[in-house]
Amino acid sequence: MSQNTVRLTMAQAVARFLAAQHTVIEGETVPIFGGVFAIFGHGNVAGVGEALYSVRDKLPTYRGQNEQGMAHAAIAYAKASFRRRFMACTTSIGPGALNMVTAAGLAHVNRLPVLFLPGDVFANRLPDPVLQQVEDWGDGTVSANDAFRPVSRYFDRITRPEQIVPALRRAMQVLTDPAECGPVTLSLCQDVQAEAWDYPESFFAERVWTPRRMMPDADEFATAAAAIRQAERPVLIAGGGVLYSEASDSLAEFTEAHGIPVMETQAGKSALPHDHPLNMGAVGVTGSSAANTLAEQADLVIAVGTRLQDFTTGSWALFKDAGVKIVGLNVQPFDAMKHDALPLVGDARVGLDALASALQGWRVSRDWTEQAETGKADWLADADRATAATNALPSDAQVIGAVQRARQNATLVCAAGGLPGELHKLWQARGPGSYHLEYGFSTMGYEIAGGLGVKLARPEDDVVVMVGDGSYMMLNSELVSSIMLGTPLTVVVLDNGGYGCINRLQMATGGANFNNLLKDTTHVTLPHIDFAAHAASMGADARKVGSIAELESALAETRGADRTTVIVIDTDPLITTEAGGHWWDVAVPEVSDRAQVREARAEYVEAVKRQRL
Repeated sequence: MSQNTVRLTMAQAVARFLAAQHTVIEGETVPIFGGVFAIFGHGNVAGVGEALYSVRDKLPTYRGQNEQGMAHAAIAYAKASFRRRFMACTTSIGPGALNMVTAAGLAHVNRLPVLFLPGDVFANRLPDPVLQQVEDWGDGTVSANDAFRPVSRYFDRITRPEQIVPALRRAMQVLTDPAECGPVTLSLCQDVQAEAWDYPESFFAERVWTPRRMMPDADEFATAAAAIRQAERPVLIAGGGVLYSEASDSLAEFTEAHGIPVMETQAGKSALPHDHPLNMGAVGVTGSSAANTLAEQADLVIAVGTRLQDFTTGSWALFKDAGVKIVGLNVQPFDAMKHDALPLVGDARVGLDALASALQGWRVSRDWTEQAETGKADWLADADRATAATNALPSDAQVIGAVQRARQNATLVCAAGGLPGELHKLWQARGPGSYHLEYGFSTMGYEIAGGLGVKLARPEDDVVVMVGDGSYMMLNSELVSSIMLGTPLTVVVLDNGGYGCINRLQMATGGANFNNLLKDTTHVTLPHIDFAAHAASMGADARKVGSIAELESALAETRGADRTTVIVIDTDPLITTEAGGHWWDVAVPEVSDRAQVREARAEYVEAVKRQRL
């Protein structure tokens, strides 16, 4: 059967296809791709660059400053959109492409959709070796882009123009599938980008993608519901899957109907508002005392939309009841069955609604609920003490308190270092998505770029980025992008003179203060970095403040600013919130000349004995 065709280059076909993909958000049909971040080079400017220009009215192109940074922004856009919308990123071959591999790892770990379109070598191989080509003298098919394979949910190298037809269809399946969701890499050979083919017009027909909501298996459901009914001390851990399923209302109804305390992972924080009486807050290594005390006693853990990483489970030493069971409600069987859990494979919202119906009339004892409420009240008192301004040189917690008071309805963005632990414990999230932490991959440098992505996805939000001086130094260039794009952020830089978080961990494991704080390095000259002047040089409205009071005033004055604001404050590298928390498995050397390490090793050996198999 003949069909109408249109002659396009491979790159033009990619651009036209992406522009034709849509989704439905709150009843409105919108493009599913929010745009394409691009840094052009010789491997993509002629092919992909010309193609994106032709669809610029339907598919906007944003120029990044750093390939890793723009990819972080694209991933943050998907996370802030609860995976309903996402972006693509294109680069040249070689270093431009490899700069995105870290971001691909971040997206892979966090189950977040992003489409990578790096340029690649010549498929015809005639000009080999081309500029930036990585040669393998044992395998002629290898290129630098093979580094994307282990951190992509789907990888394909396009060596003929017609290959893009099945490749793009497969890419969309992965990007929109709740279980498979993650990064897709289509490696585009640079000569093939410019080659033409007669594509069927049907390939470019508008397609609307809506979320697949998987119903649980009947047998798994019956087993899970029975286990919950038999539990006397159940808790529920809410992971990112609750937000991606848009299941916050269902979660609130479930916990209220059955009296089950809820605790949140980094990705799941904000699934319930912080002031919900049964929201115990953060769980695990960076957890609240309210959550961890209950988790230690729990005889059943309902793990909803979480991959149960070590920070959540206290390196599998948090749950101390000998007979504790886990019910894993997750769209991904790999996650649902972790640690011998009773799997309940399905959508979080559908699963919670079904469980609520099956458990109608059943509720935990009032004693368990009252213990939760009392523990929360005690924890909130501890948190208030930690965030109150008392020290001459403020702690991270006191800065958090200032930001919370001045911008209580902000959407908070952060990533690596000591801040995520303090924020997980102390930040009071108001609504779904108002707490945006990248702590699955714990990627230094995500913060500012991530803030840009959040602001693009949620332009009405007051987006506040909190970042340490170490992460700021690693990747700050997307400040320029935020100014260029008119997407104002408030960036609070906490300068503690180096890598304070790792310095504290070094000390906790018996190590000497070495190579983390700037004062403990062997450098000839210790820099005094003027972060405010640096940010101002990139076009930000920047200032340094000398106290918590000045910080609060600056945050109040700059609320609603039409340009990115950077506020810098010096902080103490050693102070951390003592309340809450749990042991974390960080292996300590068996042999050392230092007594402090030997003592830390003895404590470590005892702690490991508490881990569950």
